[in-house]
Amino acid sequence: MLKLILITLLALIALAGNSVFARLALAGSDLDPASFTIIRLLAGALCLSTLLWLRSTQPGNTKGRWVSAAALFLYAAGFSFAYVSLDTGTGALILFGFVQLTMILAGLLKGQRLTALEIAGTLLAFAGLAYLMLPGAQSPSQSGFLLMAGAGISWGVYTLLGRQSSDAIGDTAWNFIRTLPMTLLLAVPFLNTLQWDTYGVWMAVASGALTSGLGYVLWYQVLRHLTMTLAGVLQLSVPLLAAVGGILFASEPITLGFVLASALILGGIGLVIAGRRAT
Repeated sequence: MLKLILITLLALIALAGNSVFARLALAGSDLDPASFTIIRLLAGALCLSTLLWLRSTQPGNTKGRWVSAAALFLYAAGFSFAYVSLDTGTGALILFGFVQLTMILAGLLKGQRLTALEIAGTLLAFAGLAYLMLPGAQSPSQSGFLLMAGAGISWGVYTLLGRQSSDAIGDTAWNFIRTLPMTLLLAVPFLNTLQWDTYGVWMAVASGALTSGLGYVLWYQVLRHLTMTLAGVLQLSVPLLAAVGGILFASEPITLGFVLASALILGGIGLVIAGRRAT
């Protein structure tokens, strides 16, 4: 249990790290969102391919899935373009709010019943997300919100598909590899606007190899031990971790609205966990 908790915590920190690296690259360099997406996915594919080659045992069928790769690509692209107009914590809050919604709906469709505490916790968490969107409460841009909402739904689908994985390294590696043809299609309409600089490239590489590639391996490893509801609601701790990262590394301000929204969300997480333990 201690090992599971530790791996889960490391995975959640990695998910938050992606938001920090994205903001550092897109707000602190000349790197454009299309280039960030391409470099991130390429770095993840190279890192995990190397890890797959180095390991001593090779399980049989570990080729990933095209539907998982498509969900991963749509998440990565929407994520990058949304972060042009969102700060670190707000973007992560929208992202994982829609992740949770996607996973809860999937659980309900599969017949998973929620306890009264889980229902209360979920409603409280979404009240926090709704509060963030109120006028005057650091309301984000409409385009940024819609792009990040789409990224959240895509990541929710990717997480749900990951529950079926029996080989976290193999499946994650091949999912990244399968996104590479999609990155070529993404580059085509932006050929005249692609911009690179050294700092931005290194941020994208760090995001792809470390917090995406290796972080997603950790996340796939713990998913089999979590219910869909718990996996969804745990990820709502990521915005708070991302906001702390934004304050420490990107000099972003923290507002009262974000603090209140985070308190509601974390309180909701606590209720969901308590409700799950009571069953």
